Amino acid sequence: MYSTDLTDAQWQFIKKTLQYPNRKRKHCLRTIWNAVLYVVKTGCQWRLLPNDFPKWQLVYYYFRKWIELEEFDELLEKLRGKVRVKIGQNALPSLGIMDSQSVRWGNNRSLNGIDGNKKVKGIKRHAIVDKNGFLIAVMVTVANIHDGQAALQLMRVLKNLWSSVKVIIADGGYRGEIKEQIRKNFDYLLQITLRTDKNIFQLQPKRWVIERTFSWFDNDRRLCRQYELLMETAEEMVKLSAIKLLLNKI
Repeated sequence: MYSTDLTDAQWQFIKKTLQYPNRKRKHCLRTIWNAVLYVVKTGCQWRLLPNDFPKWQLVYYYFRKWIELEEFDELLEKLRGKVRVKIGQNALPSLGIMDSQSVRWGNNRSLNGIDGNKKVKGIKRHAIVDKNGFLIAVMVTVANIHDGQAALQLMRVLKNLWSSVKVIIADGGYRGEIKEQIRKNFDYLLQITLRTDKNIFQLQPKRWVIERTFSWFDNDRRLCRQYELLMETAEEMVKLSAIKLLLNKI
C-alpha cells in the first residue's frame, strides 16, 4: 500500500534472519515492520500513524522490544554482509571511514548543544561506514562534543559489535593524541587525510563515501532533524534508515 512496505523477498530475509516463529498473531510482524519503516521515511509522530497500521502503542512496543533485543544490530550486520558478497566483496569489512554529522534539533525537550564550527544547535551523529558507505557503527551525542572526544566512545561501540574493521580513515578533526589512544586501547589503525589547500574544495579519496551516507540519511524525514527524546532512540533510527537502504539492494 505504501512505498515503504516490505516486499515478499525482503520480509522473508528479515523473518529468517531474526528467526520469527510461525504462530498465529492478531497482527502480522510484517505489518509492524511496515509501520516502523513508514515512521522513519515520513517522519510522522507515532500517534499519527495511519489507520491502515495497527495501533501506534503496539507498533511502539515492538520497536522498543526489538531495540532491547538488539535485533536491528543483528539485521544490519547480516544485510551488510549479504550486499557486500553480492557485489563481489568479502562479507566482513576491514576498512572503516569515520566522520560526524551535525543535525539541527526538532524537539525542544531533547538534549542538545551548539556546534560552534558549523553553527548548528542540536546533536551530532558519529558514524563509521565501510568503503561502500554502508553503516557499521553509530553514536549520537549533543552537538558541542568535539569529534576527538567522541571518537574513543565510538571505538568502544565498534568493539562491542565484534567488528572486523582494522583500519579507519578520518579527517583532521581526529588529529593529535587520539590516534595513539585508539591504537593502544582498541588496536585500530587510524589514518588521517588532510586537504593540501583549505581554500579549494578537494574530493578526498574514500572519505567522500561517508558524506554520501549522511545525505542518504537526510532523505528520511525522521533523520533530517533531531526529533527523538533519547540519544539511544536516535541511534536506532539511523540503523533503521541503513537497514531500509540495504533491503532495497538485496
